[in-house]
Amino acid sequence: MIKYEITFKNIKLFKINLNMNYIIGLGNPEDKYVGTRHNVGREIVSTFAKKFKFPDFTFEKKYNALISEGKIEKEKVMLILPETFMNKSGSALKKIITSNKKAEKMTVVYDDLDLGLGTVKINFNRGDGGHRGLLSVIKAVKTKSFPRLRIGTSPKTSAGKIKKPQGEEKVIQHVLGKFNKKEAEEYQKVTKKAVNSLEKIVTEGYLKAMNSCNS
Repeated sequence: MIKYEITFKNIKLFKINLNMNYIIGLGNPEDKYVGTRHNVGREIVSTFAKKFKFPDFTFEKKYNALISEGKIEKEKVMLILPETFMNKSGSALKKIITSNKKAEKMTVVYDDLDLGLGTVKINFNRGDGGHRGLLSVIKAVKTKSFPRLRIGTSPKTSAGKIKKPQGEEKVIQHVLGKFNKKEAEEYQKVTKKAVNSLEKIVTEGYLKAMNSCNS
């Protein structure tokens, strides 16, 4: 009887993991980084959690991450906020994303200097684009084959041309800086689109969400 109960529990656990959607918000965990451009991924996932009334995030020591689990319609979702600094984000996922199938159900949300503020894009199976947090994730899960929600943070000219910061010092100053008043207003619109895109990824799949978001 004991052996049967253990086997049954293991099967049930496997099914839950197989059907789970994972959404990871990249950023830095300390309060001084709240509101910085480098934390937009983390903050958008937090906004997503509030919109869909997920339970409060709790710290899981074995993952070194804040975790919240809930449902959207019939889809199970695990929200993950790594409690590492950005460049080591992947270490929080090693014990969670343990197969390529799980990676395909994982969406990583992060700031992207290759896109101007106001732009949100969904991509699949891309490189890290120079983003060290994303690079850490790719190395940890050992695949690039997962959706990512890219949130543009570079300034733009009045004509809409991207003015990407150049040089390591300027890049650091930019990503660790906060939005000015005008940018913050634009970012509020971005947040709404990003949250809606995440919902669509979960309920309809990343391909349909990509077509809607990127058009």
